[in-house]
Amino acid sequence: MSQNPKISIQQLTKVFYKRQNSVTAIENISLDIEEGEFVCIVGPSGCGKTTLLRILAGLETQSSGHFSIQQSKKDRPSQSMVFQEKGILPWLTVEENVAFGLKMRHLPKAQVKERTDYFLKKVGLGKFSKMYPKELSGGMKQRVSIARAFANDPEILLMDEPFGALDEQNKYILQEELLSIWSETKKTVIFITHSIDEALYLSDRVILMSAQPGKITAEMKVDLPRPRKQEDIRSNPEMAAKFLEIWKHLQEEVQGSRR
Repeated sequence: MSQNPKISIQQLTKVFYKRQNSVTAIENISLDIEEGEFVCIVGPSGCGKTTLLRILAGLETQSSGHFSIQQSKKDRPSQSMVFQEKGILPWLTVEENVAFGLKMRHLPKAQVKERTDYFLKKVGLGKFSKMYPKELSGGMKQRVSIARAFANDPEILLMDEPFGALDEQNKYILQEELLSIWSETKKTVIFITHSIDEALYLSDRVILMSAQPGKITAEMKVDLPRPRKQEDIRSNPEMAAKFLEIWKHLQEEVQGSRR
């Protein structure tokens, strides 16, 4: 790891309070992420993965600990978040949704148009630019979210199970499109997923979290060369071993949380 990681997280803890009760969502999370690194976070449901992302996005405030983000350029946002669903504005067209962040930054119209058209084409939505979200399938809506995030040119992408609700075929297509765009842009990506296959296919490094309260219990590098093929994950003996290791970790955490 370098001396100046893109994201540095130190002892991050978040406690939610409700009346007389408190719930610790994440506890003492420490993690460094390098510029341009694609990191997947895997853990049982309710382990605080989304809470961690929301803190990094500025949507929640940590209870203790701190994090820092090294921002390279002041003329673009440091991060954008892509949600599993409901991430696009229903009253705007596909084109207007993708252009939304650019317009909010008051960029020249020609630049907004150029970047919007480019990323619509990259995700295969060029012909659907005038349609509204209600006219789109779930997979197409997620393409809009991804196009909007990349078009806004953030330094970091925070992705909260963006393909979790999709069927397998659409999921595979969007995973490939995401990696294609990422290979060009080299954004720093933190990607939450429940899918072990997805984590191994997409990432440079997989972070494993415990059941609530969420703690980092292990991490593993994914040394599979890029560009990758999805079938490599199961056919490669080393990847198959990593799959089994992560699966056992999740099983132990889920079983342990029920005792």
